[in-house]
Amino acid sequence: MILDADLTTIPEELPYFIDVVVSGQAEFVNGSRLIYPVPKGAMNTANMLGNKFFSLAFTYLLGQRVKDTLCGTKVLWRSDWERIKPMLGTWGTEDRWGDYELLFGAAKLNLKILDLPVHYQERIYGSTKMTKVFRNGLVMLKMCWHGFLKLKLGY
Repeated sequence: MILDADLTTIPEELPYFIDVVVSGQAEFVNGSRLIYPVPKGAMNTANMLGNKFFSLAFTYLLGQRVKDTLCGTKVLWRSDWERIKPMLGTWGTEDRWGDYELLFGAAKLNLKILDLPVHYQERIYGSTKMTKVFRNGLVMLKMCWHGFLKLKLGY
């Protein structure tokens, strides 16, 4: 179970994620901040557009629909986490946030991924790591390229 420490999503929604995994509907539950309306000031326009672009890229790369690649709320079985752990750091560049490596790892293991909406709110603790939008976007594109090579071409 993963929840961002900045509390942009509330822990009270985690039981819904657990229910999905326990019921067998999915093996990897990924939060999506983009289903419910996002409060003004919670996410800037550039990040919103980037998130939409990368959700399309990941839907293609993973072969499963993903609407939000960087939501910090996720639930998976510990046994699947143990299988993903050895893959960390093998995707061609440092994943500063960890979300891409988790999603790529889940896809590599053929886990069923399901998006679950979360209520996103303005950060109440800490500061964003998404300040250098262009630079971060290039890092994310590089990760997508390496994900393409591994997941689609088998390198």
